[in-house]
Amino acid sequence: MDERTTPKAIRPAVRVVSLTRDFLATEAAGGILLMGAAALAMIVANSPLAHGYFEALHFETGPVLSPKLGPMSVHLWINDALMAVFFLLVGLEIKREVVDGGLSSAERRRLPLIAAAAGMLVPMAVYFAVAGGHPELHRGWAIPAATDIAFAIGVLALLGDRVPASLKLLLTALAIVDDMGAVAIIAVGYTEGLNLPALAAAAGIALAMWAMNRCGVKALWPYLIGFLALWLATLISGVHATIAGVVAALTIPITKSPAAPDDTHSPLHRLEHALHPWVAYLIVPLFGFANAGVSLSGMSLATLGEPLVLAILLGLFVGKQAGILGGIALAVKLKIAPRPRGCGWRHLYGMALVAGIGFTMSLFIGGLAFADPLLQDQVKVGVLVGSLLSALLGVIVLRLGPPQAAQPD
Repeated sequence: MDERTTPKAIRPAVRVVSLTRDFLATEAAGGILLMGAAALAMIVANSPLAHGYFEALHFETGPVLSPKLGPMSVHLWINDALMAVFFLLVGLEIKREVVDGGLSSAERRRLPLIAAAAGMLVPMAVYFAVAGGHPELHRGWAIPAATDIAFAIGVLALLGDRVPASLKLLLTALAIVDDMGAVAIIAVGYTEGLNLPALAAAAGIALAMWAMNRCGVKALWPYLIGFLALWLATLISGVHATIAGVVAALTIPITKSPAAPDDTHSPLHRLEHALHPWVAYLIVPLFGFANAGVSLSGMSLATLGEPLVLAILLGLFVGKQAGILGGIALAVKLKIAPRPRGCGWRHLYGMALVAGIGFTMSLFIGGLAFADPLLQDQVKVGVLVGSLLSALLGVIVLRLGPPQAAQPD
């Protein structure tokens, strides 16, 4: 039976499943590629190629777009330009989920919101408990609060049918809410020395893009031109340029179509589908390769005891699992939200562990928090070890559990 003969009542469910499957497949493959890029960066940074690796990253290409940043380098183009495209995709995913997806109703939002909020607050508390006595480290408070959706979904993909589909969907929704929090943190916590004329220009561009939406402009090219202009104005303003991606995404029109969420007439869905492979297979792995490389020369096991390393490591490995699992348990106990169908507490604990993979967002925030190369290396060690422990124990817990769990009445 082809689509032309398929009853219309059946098509919506097929399309929803197809969209979700395609999204998870892309995230999973991108996450596995990201793991490889991170491992390769570590190998190269500790090999005879290390000098060339670090020299290439800091090679100045120009031009000077912002006096604050100086000449653009390869590393700046990756972190401030390509990652703006990553955040554009994040913004599109957030808008789609809130307007027309898994976060579109209060009932659907409850569990991911509670779990994500607890999964950000508890790691922050753990960070301050460990590093609070060192004022110079306070700027790193948000580093362990983030979850890397691609890396986490990639880990779950390695387990195949040992992981219920509902668990993958919960992790995806939780990570998207987590991304909202990370974007707010970057905008508020890591913005300083504002250029007010440039900020006013950025606001004007965003307003013009919103006006295009309200006037019914459906073509994507005017919004993409607006995104480039907004990125440049934001870069000059002192607000981190990646925020331009999220702001631009919120102005892209979306066609509400619960029966066909992959509607080709929806500008937001068309742009999201176009960007997703480029972000998953190129931008995020390139970011991982450019930011995960840390030289281990001069380091020892004692490095893990450094306050910054330990605060990040424990924030991701202990804080994330405690916050997320505790938030879910509280929501279920108080009957605020039900436990996802087919998921037992072992599944939920495994997911809470996997959510401790902070990688992309954590490294990104760490780069904003500290300028000292020594502290940046400690951030990388803390993020890599905390994420690795979270991934390994998460895989063990989920591997030991049954694919599905009986749902209580």
